[in-house]
Amino acid sequence: MSPAKPLPQYLVQRYHGWRATTFSENHSWYRRLAEEGQRPRAMVISCCDSRVHVTSIFGAEQGEFFIHRNIANLVPPYEPDGNQHGTSAAVEYAVTALRVAHIIVMGHSKCGGVQGCFDMCTGNAPELNEKTSFVGRWMDLLLPGFERLDPAADDASRVSQLELEAVRTSLDNLMSFPFVKDAVEKDRLSLHGLHNDIAEGSLRMLDPKTDEFVAV
Repeated sequence: MSPAKPLPQYLVQRYHGWRATTFSENHSWYRRLAEEGQRPRAMVISCCDSRVHVTSIFGAEQGEFFIHRNIANLVPPYEPDGNQHGTSAAVEYAVTALRVAHIIVMGHSKCGGVQGCFDMCTGNAPELNEKTSFVGRWMDLLLPGFERLDPAADDASRVSQLELEAVRTSLDNLMSFPFVKDAVEKDRLSLHGLHNDIAEGSLRMLDPKTDEFVAV
């Protein structure tokens, strides 16, 4: 017997509302997307956090972005070891099959994953150090970023710094993928780092010349 249950009624109602309005008014566009396939110009790697809404921030329509979401918008290093790698597979597909022109890594404020990494590293989340913790082992990717934090800063500032380090770490790891590195060097692909402040609605980008985040 399947563990699946019927969809909650509020989601059923929302679906019918969407189909009667947005879908109905743009039916030809959806049909075109279905028949011609996707041709996104950019891949966005963002956090699973429900407060991060990439398409709304950029006013994007269906078919514009190839979006991959995970805890703390992290990209692992290139490690073809025979295991299953969802993020690495998404990057490979975006670059080699869809041939996107841009990969955008977007971090955000008050990131629970980043906070968890900070707590784990400072001894305040021992459960994340357990080998059985999927979140903890995923956040191990950010340990080099934690080591780069200013030890003289207060905890709140260090957590904010770690959010930016998550973006830097992902960009560095992206360049460890041979097909990404090749596309970047041939000027067919560009990488971008962003940070969104949820409360303020602000967006900062990583300046490659200064390695600092500046207002967009």
